[in-house]
Amino acid sequence: MTWWDRMLRWEDDHRFAVDSVGAALLWLVMGTIAIDMSAPGEPMSNATRLAALAVIGPLAWRRVRPVASAAAVYAAALAHMLLGIPLLFPADLVVLVALYSLTVHGPRWAYRVGMAGAAVGTLLLAVLLTTDGAFYWPAAIIVGVLVGSMFLAVFAFALVRRSRREHLEALVDRAERLEVERDQQAVIGAAAERARIAREMHDIVAHSLTVMIAQADGGRYAAAADPAAATRALGTIAETGRAALTDMRRLLGVLRTDADRPGGSAAGPADAGPAAAAGAGAAATAPQPAVEDLETLVAHMRTSGMRVSLVRLGAPRHLPPGAGLTVYRIAQESLTNVLKHAGPDPSVTVMLQWLPDAVRLEVSDDGRGAAADSDGLGQGLVGMRERAAMFGGTVTAGPRPGGGFRVRAELPTPSSARPSASASPAPSALAAPPPTPPSPTSPEGPLA
Repeated sequence: MTWWDRMLRWEDDHRFAVDSVGAALLWLVMGTIAIDMSAPGEPMSNATRLAALAVIGPLAWRRVRPVASAAAVYAAALAHMLLGIPLLFPADLVVLVALYSLTVHGPRWAYRVGMAGAAVGTLLLAVLLTTDGAFYWPAAIIVGVLVGSMFLAVFAFALVRRSRREHLEALVDRAERLEVERDQQAVIGAAAERARIAREMHDIVAHSLTVMIAQADGGRYAAAADPAAATRALGTIAETGRAALTDMRRLLGVLRTDADRPGGSAAGPADAGPAAAAGAGAAATAPQPAVEDLETLVAHMRTSGMRVSLVRLGAPRHLPPGAGLTVYRIAQESLTNVLKHAGPDPSVTVMLQWLPDAVRLEVSDDGRGAAADSDGLGQGLVGMRERAAMFGGTVTAGPRPGGGFRVRAELPTPSSARPSASASPAPSALAAPPPTPPSPTSPEGPLA
């Protein structure tokens, strides 16, 4: 900010003080030498000085109280005109200042009234100059035209200044509103991002830890009788942990800036060799899971010891990446809840059904159902419903008639979705070990 801008800001913050000093200087310069133009031969008198003070004094409030100031100036000018001083020169020039201030700083109705009053005053001045005999009527008309032209010029200039001031105020107000909206959008975006990250973290951590805990417990019990089973369990734990770590790194990678990434510093992947750089790039650009990865998910869960089968119905169609990830995460969370709550050795069926205008996912088991205990701290169902709601879908969950639990999700598919090239319209099933009848004492609990 320059010194001129700082001075203008200070002057705008101290309007009354500045205008008071200006009015005092105007009275010293113009009021002390004011004379009655209708009687040029008469010397200056105290009456003309007082009349000049009455006209100039209200200018001290010309910006803080523009309507009252202009009304006082007009009233003082009208009073001395009716009292026998038609034209008090040069003090009557401040009427132009009053009209300018009223037009720039006053309301619209006020400056319209002010301009009308100036026109009436001009006509009254011409009439009084002719009536008093100070001027012949041609000279009085010329004086009236000159005074009226001065009023019109000042009024036009003031309208331009008012328009510019209103434009600047509108720009400032718009900038402030945009700044507030930007801050609000940042807050909304941050909240949405926190919710998304919380859902992803829950899906990654809860699923992986559940599988690892189940494998660790099974391997511990089977170690004495079958050491090979313990070795397989440890291998599954290691594989699940590595997959979870990869997903975690991918998720946390989006939260870092380029300078925080391994390749953003001077000693990046290039210093570690081409192989390391290629591996880092592959990990950073790995796609998110989709509907096509449900078979891999089911196979992984079967490796952990769950008796689960995958059934596909209908002709598969292309889904947007976000919708495909939603279907995958809902299936993953549902299978994780089966491990946590369904009890020993449940039989699980994952059904993916393609409807004409939607895709339906159903995960059902024959475990404990509504009889299982819950700590009430889980966020699985909340996360599933939030994911489905973002794409206009629904999620319902509850015990099945006859025992067990069912999670059903349905997402609308785009109207322009095309059948996949590798789609098979015939139903297919991923084979699974034959289920055993559920134990009558094995209820399933609520989802996490």
